[in-house]
Formats: sequence, C-alpha cells, structure tokens
Amino acid sequence: MTSSYRPDALIASDIGAYLAQHQSKSLLRFITCGSVDDGKSTLIGRLLYDSKMIFEDQLAALEADSKRVGTQGQEIDFALLVDGLAAEREQGITIDVAYRFFATEKRKFIVADTPGHEQYTRNMVTGASTADLAVILIDARKGVLTQTRRHSYLAHLIGIRHIVLAVNKMDLVGYDQTVFGDIVADYREFATGIGIDDFTAIPISGFKGDNITGPSGNTPWYRGPALIEHLEAVPVGDDGEAQPFRMPVQWVNRPNLDFRGFAGTIASGTVKPGDAVRILPSGRTTTVGRIVSFDGDLDQAGRDQSVTLTLADEVDCSRGDVIATAGDPPQVADQFSATLVWMDQQPLLPGRSYWLKLGTQTVSAMVREPEHAIDINTLAKLSAKTLELNDIGIAEIATDRGIVFEPYVESRDLGGFILIDKLTNATVAAGMVRNALRRAQNVHWQAVEITRDLHAAQKGQHPRLLWFTGLSGSGKSTIANLVEKKLHAMGKHSFLLDGDNIRHGLNRDLSFSDADRVENIRRVGEVAKLMADAGLIVLTAFISPFRAEREMVRNMMPEGEFFEIHIDTPIEEAERRDVKGLYKKARAGEIANFTGISSPYETPLNPEIRIDTTRTTPEEAAELIIEHIVGIWSPVL
Repeated sequence: MTSSYRPDALIASDIGAYLAQHQSKSLLRFITCGSVDDGKSTLIGRLLYDSKMIFEDQLAALEADSKRVGTQGQEIDFALLVDGLAAEREQGITIDVAYRFFATEKRKFIVADTPGHEQYTRNMVTGASTADLAVILIDARKGVLTQTRRHSYLAHLIGIRHIVLAVNKMDLVGYDQTVFGDIVADYREFATGIGIDDFTAIPISGFKGDNITGPSGNTPWYRGPALIEHLEAVPVGDDGEAQPFRMPVQWVNRPNLDFRGFAGTIASGTVKPGDAVRILPSGRTTTVGRIVSFDGDLDQAGRDQSVTLTLADEVDCSRGDVIATAGDPPQVADQFSATLVWMDQQPLLPGRSYWLKLGTQTVSAMVREPEHAIDINTLAKLSAKTLELNDIGIAEIATDRGIVFEPYVESRDLGGFILIDKLTNATVAAGMVRNALRRAQNVHWQAVEITRDLHAAQKGQHPRLLWFTGLSGSGKSTIANLVEKKLHAMGKHSFLLDGDNIRHGLNRDLSFSDADRVENIRRVGEVAKLMADAGLIVLTAFISPFRAEREMVRNMMPEGEFFEIHIDTPIEEAERRDVKGLYKKARAGEIANFTGISSPYETPLNPEIRIDTTRTTPEEAAELIIEHIVGIWSPVL
C-alpha cells in the first residue's frame, strides 16, 4: 500500500520541472493528536515512508533503530522517524512537538506530531495554533478517552474547522465494523456538544498501512476516502483577502533620512497605493504611499505577504501599532473577556501583572478571578478561584493601555495572545479574545486642570512612594512611622499606609491566600498612586511577599518615584521578637499561608535601600532613610 508518487525520479530527470511543480502546490498544515499510545507518531512515520520522503541513509538508520529500541519486534517502527528526543524513544511516547514535511503529487504538507500526555497539553496547543486540520486519533481498543475530548475541544477552540477522526489500530480488533461504528457514534455525541458539526471518520492502521494512501481490502465495508486522499482534497486557505486590511507593524524601517517605512506581515485583506488607512490605537488617518518589497514596489499586496508601507503623511506609528482599513478598523480596548488555556505548573494568581503579547503588541495585563472553568468531559461550567496546569476557563483581563484586537473567531492574528510571567519569562497561558467589555468602551479618562505637578508645586515637594517590605516582625511599621515623623517635622506632606490598618477597611474582604495577597497589593498600589498624584510623599508598610507585585506597583509610578526599602530581618530574629505571637500560632498550624513559614517571601533583588535590623536600631534606620532621600531629592527636601 504505497503511493505511486516518486519525487526522486522527477528530481533525477528534470530538477527544474520538479521545482516548478512543487512551487505551485498548495500547502496544508495539520496536527495529529489524541491520547497516549493512540499511534500518532507511527501514523506520521507511515505517511513519510509511503510518500517516499525518507532518504536511503535514514531508512537504514530506521531499520537499525527499530531492532534496537523499537516496539514492533523485528518490523519497522515508524514512530522512530518522529520521536527524536532520547526520552521519547526510551519511554515510547511523544513529549515535544515534532514538525515534519512531506509531499504527494497533489499537495505539500507540514504535520505536527503533538504529545498525548495531559502534562504536555501546552505543547499540543502550540502545534495546533497554526494548523488548518486536526487528525484526532483513537485507539480502536480503548475508544473515546479524556484526552480525546480535551484535544478535540482545544482544536475547535483554537479555530481548526477540519477534523478527521482516525480510528487507529483496527488490525488489533480484527477490522470490526461494529467497533468502528460505536466509536464514531460516541465521538459524534461529544463533538456535537462542543460545536463540531462535521468530521470525517476513517478506520486505519498506521502500522499496517490500512486506508492510509489507498483503500484497504481489510475494510470492504468502508466506502470513504483514504487518509491521504482526504488530506489532498480538503480546501485550504480562507477568505483572508476578502476581509478588511490589517497589518501589525513589526519594525519601523529608517535606513536614511529620506525613507521611513513600516514593515510587517499582512494579517488580512489587501492594500494598494492610495488606500485610506487608519493607524491604531491612535486613530490617525492617512493614505498608503508605496508598497515596498524585496523585489521592488508592488501595485497590490495581500494576506501573509511581508511588505513595507510608506505613508503619505508624517503620522506617529511604531512597533505594536496596527495599520488598518480606515473605514472598517479593528477594536481598541483595555478590558476584555478571554478564554485561557493555563500552561504553567504555577497556578494563575488573579490580580498579578503578566506580560500580554498579541501580535506585535506587548502590554502589561492583569487577569481577574475566572468567571468559570470548563470540565472537558461534561462541558460543565465549574466555579473556580484560579486556573491550574491544563485548565481551560473564561476570565476578564485588564491591560495598562488599549490594545488593538479582533475577536478570535474573526482573526487568529489579532485575537490570539499569550501571557508571560514577568520574572521567569515563561509562557504561562494561551488566550483567545472573546469580546471587549462594555465598560472598557464607555468609561473614559476625564481631563482635569489641576495636574499632579500643580498639586506637588502647591506643597513644595516632589511626590514619592516609599515602599517598606519585609517579614512580619521585621520592624517595617515602626521604621516607616519614624520616617514619617521626621518628614512631618521637616514640613513635608505625607501619609502612611500600614498593612494591618488597610485590612480593617479597604481590604477587609481579602484573606491571606496567594491570590488575595496579590489583590491586596494591587489595591494598595492604586491608592498610593492616587495619593502621589495629589502631591503627597506616600509611605507603605506591607509584607508584600512577591517580587511581581512590588514590580507591578513600581510600574504604576513615574520613573524615579518608587523607592523599595527592604527591612532585612532574618526569620530567626523576626520569630524571636514575635510581638503579636503570630509565628507561634503559624508553627502550631493555627494560621495558614503565613509568610516565612507556610508561604514564601521573595527577597528584593535590587532595592533602593536595604536596612539590616540586626545591626541598626529603628531610630538609626529612619535617619539613614532620611539622609538617603534628602541626598536624592535635594533641594526639594
């Protein structure tokens, strides 16, 4: 059961003809996914083998490896063509996403072999993000499993509309038509519930080659296409060029004083010189001057082309902006609802600041507590305070400035994003924009005439935020209080926000869980910022255990106005003092999530001021802080 397509023969006889034929073929990107040991890697290996895309030395190595580490006895183990990591071969599983290219007489293909283990679901999402079609494999002996449902849901969620249900290992159930029919009926019931209205079911054996490149005599009851025949016939591409023009700006090209162009890849639509366009998020309008490419100026450019546009007017446009059709631009908002697929071992912390990357835009974003999570098996909406690894949920997201977007169902390019941990740079989630929140469109900044500079000038000082952080019992409140007394004696206008006091009012609804600690600091940061806008010197005394939240507050303030003051006290010393008896209760298990005992404290890496309380008295510490800030703020202080 091998294909008659022989690219090697045409290459040997006429390389020019082969290249011309190859260039004109359409390209289909697809993924294989499903549960563990459903035969994904074996299927891809079979496709490569039958399409004659394996060189002689590769085939020799495959035969040798099959005997040494294969799982098929003395026969060829096709999975070894794809499972390249040593750990994959040792365990007989797929871990990473493996991309492979092959071609038939009619079409070119790029296939992504994605892992079946639940812990590697994030890798499956990566592979699916650029796919046009998904081959969902099911082991005929096992039927529809949890990962079958999970991967089907994710494939549909990510926007893959062509689904193939490949019921694999039919040879192990005697090519039983009833087994095949029952699995298809079971899958159809689930698929209908998640919005998959149509799919193509094919009984196959990746190992034996049944119904891969042609019809199998072992399944005379099956009248549908073989897998390759179906892949060759599936329509590719979309109506991207019929959609309105959008181009995220990737780079401002300024090789000399006489040229200024904006480079990027066209996400949708077409553009011609003279077209009216709008620059977002600013909203400025202009017209296209030239379309510059490597091969010279173009009369028109369309979807997926990389070009440089020049504009008729000198408008402000930079990386992250979007150039769009003037009469039908995408939306701009700083609050929206999104579907999140959580991809990190550490759970979502609502209120924490993450980097959000959408296209060429990168902004600071805060995720609110999820509206609900989704049970993959039942599709029920579950109450959730956070999202754990591989969870899928709906949440609202607020960004520090407006971003240009479209709902994911309309545009993958302007609707899909990732969340990145600011400290580790790890990608923690993949997201799909659902819609802008109404309040984001209806609430606008009200211009005021008395600015923060006027408030500060009235008080004869520069606003500052002195952020005292340290363990419970380190002396934060004591030292902050002494500093404020000295500032008051100097005639300065200040205010002290203390952690315990704030929890009696503004934050009385918050617990000491990690998520609520994040929200505690976010609220305090917003209040401190408002006070600084009023011209005050603000002091805060909070444990604030997480670096990410301290950095979040720093980013709220203008450059140079935030001072992190680490009251550095070893936990042994803090526990020895234990004025409030909290450490004793925490050690006894009476207080949960106590910093330093059952919850971490992340020591500041580069604080503006560090006070070692084992060598410095509170009075001396206050003097040192005043001396430091007087040196920086002189002559204002």
